[in-house]
Amino acid sequence: MAKTSANPAITLLQDLGMSGYEARAYVSLVGAGKPLNGYEVSKQSGVPRSTIYESLAKLVARGAAFEVKRGDAGTYYIALPPESLMGRLRRDFEGSFSQLGDSLASLNRPPQANLVYHLDGKSVVWERARDLIDSAHSELYLSLWPEDAIELDSTLQRAEARRLEIFLMAFGADQTRYGQTVFHRFSDPATVLERVACRLAVVSPDRRCVLVAGTVGAHTWGVFTDDPAVVLIAVEFVRHDIAQQLIVEHFGLDNVNSFWRGNPAFGKLETGRGAPGLRPDRLPVERGAATSPGDGRRRR
Repeated sequence: MAKTSANPAITLLQDLGMSGYEARAYVSLVGAGKPLNGYEVSKQSGVPRSTIYESLAKLVARGAAFEVKRGDAGTYYIALPPESLMGRLRRDFEGSFSQLGDSLASLNRPPQANLVYHLDGKSVVWERARDLIDSAHSELYLSLWPEDAIELDSTLQRAEARRLEIFLMAFGADQTRYGQTVFHRFSDPATVLERVACRLAVVSPDRRCVLVAGTVGAHTWGVFTDDPAVVLIAVEFVRHDIAQQLIVEHFGLDNVNSFWRGNPAFGKLETGRGAPGLRPDRLPVERGAATSPGDGRRRR
């Protein structure tokens, strides 16, 4: 009995709608490979004899098992082959999923105001990011650090398989490429962390909404919105970063550094360190290094 109850198939069958007793009975029938009577199913599955026939009747009703009459020997039961059951469950699920989409669409009303909500915690933030990437129809604008790209790797691979146009601003040379990836080399990641005061990430599907996330120390937070003005700013942030890196690649790092040092307007922008609310005191950055524009510190 313990061996049957520990079978992961039982939990998965329950996830797909079977009761625990039904799932145990079905797994026992499959494992037997031959017709069993109610007593035998109860003994092998651990389902109480008082409820085994009710559970078997439900399996028969859903088409997952069949009754086999053996004359005076009574009624036996045999399982629908697993591949056939999986086909039925898949068809039922897809049918229900389609009907649910139609039903929810009929209830949907245009929002009266743009959404803005906050997310807190690493798992919550990246699960929402996965939702957004999977919802994209044509393009993705992304700005990601390697630690965060790892969280989204399988989702981004699916996006590539769907042939989405992906624009990724990647911080860190060890990051995997997805679509049109440009690596941030001006400035180096340590300088960016000091300047921005968090590991900032942007995920925008189809330029219709955006998730802006940040990690400070061990804490990850996020803000989602479909406000067009905020989406525009976030997407332009990614586009600007990508354009800046392409300019550096074309003209060379030394030439861009020389231009940076020689233009006093840039010096006026070399102020601040992220937003005050990001609590930069929690960011583990190296102190005491030079911060003049010429050495590439304190700029993005």
